[in-house]
Amino acid sequence: MTTKISNDNGIKQEEKSPEKSPEISKKDLNRLFWRSFQMEFSWNYERQASLAYTYAMIPILKKLYKKKGDLSAALKRHLEFFNTTPHIVTMILGISAAMEKQNATDSKFDSSSINTVKASLMGPLAGIGDSFFWGTLRLIATGIGTSLALKGNILGPILFLLVFNVPHIALRYILTKVGYKMGTGFLKKLQENGTMGNLTFGAAILGLMVIGGMSADMISLDVPLKIGSGESATAVQDILDGIMPGLLPLAAFGVIYWLLGKEVKATTILIGIAVVSILGAWAGIFS
Repeated sequence: MTTKISNDNGIKQEEKSPEKSPEISKKDLNRLFWRSFQMEFSWNYERQASLAYTYAMIPILKKLYKKKGDLSAALKRHLEFFNTTPHIVTMILGISAAMEKQNATDSKFDSSSINTVKASLMGPLAGIGDSFFWGTLRLIATGIGTSLALKGNILGPILFLLVFNVPHIALRYILTKVGYKMGTGFLKKLQENGTMGNLTFGAAILGLMVIGGMSADMISLDVPLKIGSGESATAVQDILDGIMPGLLPLAAFGVIYWLLGKEVKATTILIGIAVVSILGAWAGIFS
């Protein structure tokens, strides 16, 4: 759209007025929902589910950014590391869609906050999602399905799939809309009154706490060595636990974190973990 204006000499010139950002429709959000299922299939050790996340966002990004440079920057933005429980990822996708829309219309919007919000939410949501879907719903579905299957009932595997997938798909669909509405309303107000930074900072702290708890629970590292002999022998692991429970898992986590800070490739770190674990178990250092 253009408007006619006159300069000091009375000569008419054309000036471009700001383009109105395309609206994100229900159809666009539905496409976001359906594309989110790729989180189960497209995954890698370096950036986890980043490819699937970007794939889900492509239709919305193409609609919002008409310039090649803007679209390229948005695609690169979402190729950063991302990982959370796939069943509730649509909430973060909806928020990202809303923030991308705001970024496309507001020149003062800080585009780096899009990834900040993603990173701060994926940890807490993963803790909730894993506990509910993997730790609760899957066990309930398995119990129902197995009890019927052991009796030769064909409903066993069918009910297992239904009990697990119907709630998960319904919640995945609902969270797409919830995330987008939260992004367009709630996050906009937070940015206007200056509390967006506090929110992202607090969410980041919560996410790190969740990741720390998961690391302590999921990393298993024990030393079976003993000092002395007979009944008076003292287990080295008991000494380490007396100093601080989970000391070895913390040390292992610290070493891996340090290596990542030195930009050592994730594949190299994984190979190193396998080699150290095998050699340590063979030598009797690790149980």
